Amino acid sequence: MPAELKLRPVQSTDYAPIIAVLDDWWGGRAMAAMLPKLFFNHFQESSLVVEADGLRVGFLIGFHSPRYADESYIHFVGVHPAWRKSGVGRLLYEEFFKLVLAAGRHTVRCVTSPLNRTSIQFHLRMGFVIEPGDSERDGISYHQDYDGPAEDRVLFVKRLD
Repeated sequence: MPAELKLRPVQSTDYAPIIAVLDDWWGGRAMAAMLPKLFFNHFQESSLVVEADGLRVGFLIGFHSPRYADESYIHFVGVHPAWRKSGVGRLLYEEFFKLVLAAGRHTVRCVTSPLNRTSIQFHLRMGFVIEPGDSERDGISYHQDYDGPAEDRVLFVKRLD
């Protein structure tokens, strides 16, 4: 793997190449419907791409909440399977935290599936706290049906001080 990583804001033109590989990055799970193009068009100032030798190896789609003046939200993050555990995810999150602070905000929220232990552990390592839910599985509190029937989610919050 090349050592040189290029971090930049997401562009509308990133949509097609990212959607083309998204389901593969998730081991064949159908994830593309969760990431409509509107995020690439409307949240460029708060969303990021990491490239290595011109290849997109990671991205973060986030935005500053229009409802809650002190909060920003991470909607979707992806890292190329060959680049996992290489620091790409951490780089994306740390840069997003800088954007959050520069926007005068101090709280970051995001969610994941209670079955995604890798994501849960990553968020805990990044300093997120799990918000208490209405159910528990394997010691992890989660919210049943948060995103619809059988779409349970672990809710995370991180305060940037």
